[in-house]
Amino acid sequence: MADVVQRRLDALVSSYWTPAHQAVECEDAETLARLLADGSDPNEVFGNMTLLTHAIDVEGDSALQSGRPLTVHTTAVLLAFGADPELADPDGDTPMDMANRYRHDLAV
Repeated sequence: MADVVQRRLDALVSSYWTPAHQAVECEDAETLARLLADGSDPNEVFGNMTLLTHAIDVEGDSALQSGRPLTVHTTAVLLAFGADPELADPDGDTPMDMANRYRHDLAV
């Protein structure tokens, strides 16, 4: 029963995000790099976040929830593919605002 619930949850989540945002949400840097190499926009906006603000949010939130150190894999991939670190999301937050909020020095 738990497997069925998990599959349904996975299907719901993957149908919500764009492929690039899904890769960011899962901290899947390899898939994200492949999508960007294939032409996905590194400055894509979905919902209320750019890919870069989303990446920093996921990295920061994951560290807070798990107690593990901050990672920077998806942020680094996005920057390598030209994501604009000054591009504000629809709420007006820049990637730097998000990085400072989480004290994400690696992203800064």
